[in-house]
Amino acid sequence: MNENAFSHPNLKNRTAVVTGGGGILCGGFSRCLAAQGARVAVLDLNLEAAQVVADHITQQGGAALAIACNVLDKASLEAARERVNEAFGPCEILINGAGGNHPSGTTSKETLEPQDLDGAPDGVTTFFRLDPDGISKVFNLNFLGTLLPTQVFAGDLARAAHPAIVMISSMNAIRPLTKIPAYSAAKAAVSNFTQFMAVHFAPVGIRVNAIAPGFFSTAQNKTLLWNQDGSPTPRTDKILAATPMHRFGLPEELAGALLFLCDEAYSSFVTGSMIAVDGGFSAYSGV
Repeated sequence: MNENAFSHPNLKNRTAVVTGGGGILCGGFSRCLAAQGARVAVLDLNLEAAQVVADHITQQGGAALAIACNVLDKASLEAARERVNEAFGPCEILINGAGGNHPSGTTSKETLEPQDLDGAPDGVTTFFRLDPDGISKVFNLNFLGTLLPTQVFAGDLARAAHPAIVMISSMNAIRPLTKIPAYSAAKAAVSNFTQFMAVHFAPVGIRVNAIAPGFFSTAQNKTLLWNQDGSPTPRTDKILAATPMHRFGLPEELAGALLFLCDEAYSSFVTGSMIAVDGGFSAYSGV
């Protein structure tokens, strides 16, 4: 799918801020918005990754700025806001895309086995061995990593003519996956927070919605989905068997939902909603 296949002239010259913009999915969001003429601030903890995305946009004739930013550090976010305002003007579109999982919030097995009650072997992380610090790390990145950017940029958004916030939730928010309790719980919180903010910000005109991607093969989940020889892991087989379209999504397949939610010509009365882009995963009962 071509990034330029869409036409959303309303988004031209609007200032968009994308957190986690150096990643595969959020880098795609950044390029998608830039293709519509938006001025895109690509925020990421990894400045090099953000710069790659920004360079691609500018090489295509768009306007983009890469900014190193920690979404868990309010001072870092305030500094990023100053740079955005100086370069492009106040934020009008905020994509809260920063997030992710970490092994410290993950169990080794899908379910607790009776023999593990008497002590699992070394190296096996059961539910009882989950590290509270690891759980906090994952939860904070995904939940506080959306709350803090919203606190910093919402003041500017509230003064814009057609402000929009798009949250990135997950299928994990609807049906928690095995082995990743921290990430699933955090994304459920993101979905709930989306609805809270939609109500809270309605009087000042900010629409707040979420996209819930299904399964996409990215750098972050590569080792979970693919063996070293490139063959699918058993987890991939399970995912595809539960996805009626029997494939992973492509990053560009999120573009339509993103642009729909950002452009008031299409979604002026849409707030507090979550759009699943999942190949049918959330609709399939397994039977």
